[in-house]
Amino acid sequence: QRQRQRQRMTSSNGWPSPPRRCFSSSIAPVASSIDAAVTDAGNAAGGGSTDGGNDGGDTLGRALRGQLDAMRAAGTYKRERVIVSPQGAEIRVATTSDGGGQGRLQLQVLNFCANNYLGLSNHPRLVAAAKRALDTHGHGLSSVRFICGTQDAHLALEAKLARFHKLDAAILYPSCFDANTGIFEAILTAEDAVISDELNHASIIDGVRLCKAKRLRYAHADMGDLERRLVEAKDARVRLIATDGVFSMDGTVAPLKDIVRLARKHDAIVFVDECHATGFVGPTGRGAAELDGVLHDARDILIINGTLVESTVHQVAFSPRLHSALEFSA
Repeated sequence: QRQRQRQRMTSSNGWPSPPRRCFSSSIAPVASSIDAAVTDAGNAAGGGSTDGGNDGGDTLGRALRGQLDAMRAAGTYKRERVIVSPQGAEIRVATTSDGGGQGRLQLQVLNFCANNYLGLSNHPRLVAAAKRALDTHGHGLSSVRFICGTQDAHLALEAKLARFHKLDAAILYPSCFDANTGIFEAILTAEDAVISDELNHASIIDGVRLCKAKRLRYAHADMGDLERRLVEAKDARVRLIATDGVFSMDGTVAPLKDIVRLARKHDAIVFVDECHATGFVGPTGRGAAELDGVLHDARDILIINGTLVESTVHQVAFSPRLHSALEFSA
């Protein structure tokens, strides 16, 4: 399937073809060996049990057990790796469990699957800052933002994020997944259309599904197909092009210059998810939009969604450039 998708990246109408890659996939053999070792550790910790317990007369229980057994048979069942150390390039995982994650035997492994791109998840300065914040602002708020859950620290961070990305305003979410499932439903109606890259992140797909707008997909990074979808949706009140900046599964970078060119031509707006680009892609870490030189013009990218979880440790997202959209999202 990936091979077919890559073949479709080459457009037949002269648009730039193969998307650029941010990283190499040459470590696959190493990653496979590590995965096997850690999977064995997870099995030893009790994660591989298939007896399922006693479902009795529970129809739902039997149905779910059948689905789980099918997932195991297909190799798609996910087992948690129990980490007993701070996040980092090297971590310790439990190979046997006492029920609390403290195994009798621990395995030291190299960690290739975290989004800790800049290695800041356990940086001493961030740990110290988090401790200070606990002393000054407490542990939790027990409220949503609009009731009594907004502190001065939230507003200060939002202002800094807006300045960093040269935006007019920003809003924080608990996670970038939450932001993607909130933005489309908040600002789009049944009169509108979303045109989404076929390889967009699952959170974008889920967010688009939640809104009432007409939904169209274009072949990955294929500008000819994108233009056909824009024409198809010409009667929509608002046409929104949604794309990842960097596609996390393949490492390809969206051709944002060409996407912006088409958006201008067809009076569309552009949404870019920079979650796998913020902090380390672009000359100053402002993401794929900066890399392609389309960050600074308000006509270009109206909504940017990003996260600090990959480049630092916080789970936040920021969007959008339009104050009116910000009010709807809040």
